Parts: sequence; C-alpha cells; structure tokens
Amino acid sequence: MKLKTTVTLAALALAATAAMAADQQGVTKTEILVGSIQDLSGPLAGYGKQLRNGMQLRAEELNEQGGVHGRKIRLVIEDDGYDPKKSVLAAQKLVNQDKIFIMAGHLGTAQNLAAMPVQFEKNVVNLFPLTAAREMYEPLHRLKYSFAAPYYDQIRISLPKMVKDKSVKKICSIYQDDDFGLEVHRGAEAGLKTIGMELAEKTSFKRGATDFSSQVAKMKAAGCELVVLGTIIRETIGTIGESRKTGFNPIFLGSSAAYTDLIHKLGGKAMDGMYATMTVANPYLDDASPAIRFWAAKYKTKFNEDPAVFSVYGYLVMDTFISVVEKVGPNLTTDNFVKTMDTMSFTDPLFGSAPSNYTPTKRLGSEVSRLSQIQDGKWKVVSDYISDAPAAPAAKAPATTATKAPAKK
Repeated sequence: MKLKTTVTLAALALAATAAMAADQQGVTKTEILVGSIQDLSGPLAGYGKQLRNGMQLRAEELNEQGGVHGRKIRLVIEDDGYDPKKSVLAAQKLVNQDKIFIMAGHLGTAQNLAAMPVQFEKNVVNLFPLTAAREMYEPLHRLKYSFAAPYYDQIRISLPKMVKDKSVKKICSIYQDDDFGLEVHRGAEAGLKTIGMELAEKTSFKRGATDFSSQVAKMKAAGCELVVLGTIIRETIGTIGESRKTGFNPIFLGSSAAYTDLIHKLGGKAMDGMYATMTVANPYLDDASPAIRFWAAKYKTKFNEDPAVFSVYGYLVMDTFISVVEKVGPNLTTDNFVKTMDTMSFTDPLFGSAPSNYTPTKRLGSEVSRLSQIQDGKWKVVSDYISDAPAAPAAKAPATTATKAPAKK
C-alpha cells in the first residue's frame, strides 16, 4: 500500500508540473518560443542583422545538441525598421499571436519603450534589450533586465576624465532628438557639472536625418574643441565627415551606440581619431584568440560574412538566456525564470566583457565601460573599464555554454 501511495504521489507531481508548463505561454514539452524585434530594413539594419545572426547561431548550436531539458528554442524575429510605432505592432504580434515566452535582444531605446507595455500586460520578460538607456532597468520592474552600462553613465563618467586629459575648454554636444540621443546629451551635461563646466554649444537632429551641415557649422562657429556624439551609424559618419570637409577637427566622443566597425568601413579614413565608449570589443580576427577564431569560422560558414560587435551581443544574449533556462530546470515558467535570474552571476571568458550579476533589486548587470579609439581604420581599446563606483565582485559563474575551440591534439 505504501509503495502504491508513493507511486501515485509521484505521478500526481509529474502531472502537476506538466499542467503548469502547459499553462505557460511560449513553453511546450519540446519547444521554447523566443521573440525579438530588430531593425532589418531601416537605418540600423546593419546592427539588426548582426544581432539576429548572433542569436540564431547560439540557438542552433543548442538545438543541434538536443536543446535544454528536452526543449529546443524557436526564435521568431519581427522587423520594426527602427520605428517605435512598428515596434508596438511587432510586439502585439509576437506576444498575442505567436505567444512568445520571452522578448530578448530588442534593438533601440524608443522602440523598447513603445513595446514593453504590450509585453508586460501579458507577463513577458524584456531580457537584455540592445540599448543602454536607463529606462531598460528603471524604474524597478520584475520583468526588466538590462546588461549594458547606461549611455548616460558612459558619458557622465568618461567625459570629465577626457576633458582633463586633453586639456580642452569648449565642449559641445550633437544628439538625436529622441530618448536615445537625450540620454547621451544629459550624460554630457551631468559629467561636466562634476568639474564645474557647462556645454559651450548644443545642437540636435531628427531621427533619420542625413544632412548635418547646419549643426556642424553651429559647432564650428562656437569653437568646440570636443564634441559628444549622441549619434549612431550614419549620423556619426555624416557629422564627422562634414566636419573634416570644413576643416573643423575637434575631438569626437561617442557612446557604445556608435562603437561598430561599420563606422570606419563606411566612413573611411576621416573616422580615424574618433573615440567611443564600449562594453564588448569588436572581434577583429587578425589578432583574435583561437576560441574567437573558431566561433567566427562557424559564424562565417553560416552567414557568409565575418562577425562584428553586434553579432557578439546577439550571441551573448541568447547564451545568457540558455544558461538561466538550464538552471531553472524542467518547470520553465516566467515566475521561475525571474526567481532564477535574480540569483545569477555571469562571466564572459570568450569575448571578455565585464562580469555581471542580478538580484531582485538590481536589474542592471554591469555599469562599467571603457574607451576605444579608431586608429588606422580599426578600433583599439585605450582605457581600462571606467566606473565611479566599485564593481560588484565577480561570483564564480556557472560553466559558460558559449562555443569553445576544440583542444589541440
């Protein structure tokens, strides 16, 4: 009788677990549905395609190995063209029609702000958006997780040091007139305030602008010696290119949004000398480690192009998700994912990004960034990680699930 009772209780427990999983949107016995919104057709399509490729590569690696706890990942990606209105429509489709379990790696500040209310209404986590805006983790919300040092803090912390190191007096700002650009601009204002300075000039442009002649003329007339760039790809190239043509050659400092090999590939020699804050180094293969070369070879075989920094971001976003799901166990629900994520610490032995950790009250993984400069057509790291607060001690992380090079025989 006792054995029969034990077997019955075990069967009931398994049935209860199965029922809970069946009630969880985006999770079946064999599949986890992960959604992502990227710009695949607009001004940041270069970033969006790299992100998509990085996420796909990691998901397919997992699936080839049989998945996690018997479940494979199905990645569903929507294109919003970097338009917040389209982001809302994309989120509605992914959440209400496709019924995703989680939103991961959504690109863009205004785009995430537009989509998150749709997700949160249906209890869908926003995991590691590809934007370093503070709104990605503030105010505290149980469904928000961010990994990138905020644009605001990147500039607020790095600018005063650069002003002192370069002995410049007139600092100016050009920024995209939206949530992203304002974060960079406000970081510049806050950073200068700590050293008793103010911006000598500020100028903005609308998202999608292609002509920056009036903005450059304004900064040149003000005698700007250092210009903070609240710009992304073509705006960065346009601003610096126009400046060089007019003989205006200040120091240019951008955020991690402008840290991409596309700047020097598309902008050419004129981009040399530009600085940007960054959190993960672009994977140049001429001086890469064997492990990165192995990873890059897999990437190129699949996508017929070399990986770039946003490929790395996409890969790490998916790798982190897999690590958490693995630790959650078979009973994958949003509540269990959140509870587990709030205990996690991560290190990145493959690409060298800073250690990060999360708690129920800490939803930004790491606040540190470092400076890089374009030298001879290539980004070169020129500083250690910079922070105005001690970095959290790195806990011993679980074994990374990232690709490793095979051992030499």
